[in-house]
Amino acid sequence: MAELKDCPSCGQFFNYTGVREVCGKCGMNEERVYEDVYRFLRKRENRAATIERIVEVTEATESMLHKWVRKGRLQPAMFPNLGYPCDSCGKLTSTGKLCDECASDIKQDLKTFEAATEFREAVRQNDRATYLSRKN
Repeated sequence: MAELKDCPSCGQFFNYTGVREVCGKCGMNEERVYEDVYRFLRKRENRAATIERIVEVTEATESMLHKWVRKGRLQPAMFPNLGYPCDSCGKLTSTGKLCDECASDIKQDLKTFEAATEFREAVRQNDRATYLSRKN
């Protein structure tokens, strides 16, 4: 079922059906800009263009480029300088919500937490065994 939303681009009301985050008029404009960006990037000399250069040459905004990379419409494998900000540190990434560094930090923190939990459980078991053996 559609719900009434404000278009984040122009402020007009539109029926949001879960497909597009903007109204039809802004959606068509975004598609036109996407085609311009894709046409620009398809040229061999522009494939390594940075986000700043693409914004400078086309009408695209950084947030549009980030959204298209996140949705897979622009592939970082083909255009190596494209990405979107990591949710944790803001560094550009091309997969997931976190960059490799932040993901590695979280994995290390989880390993440390699990080791501490196992150690506390071992101490608790040892204390319980000691208490039960002294009680007899």
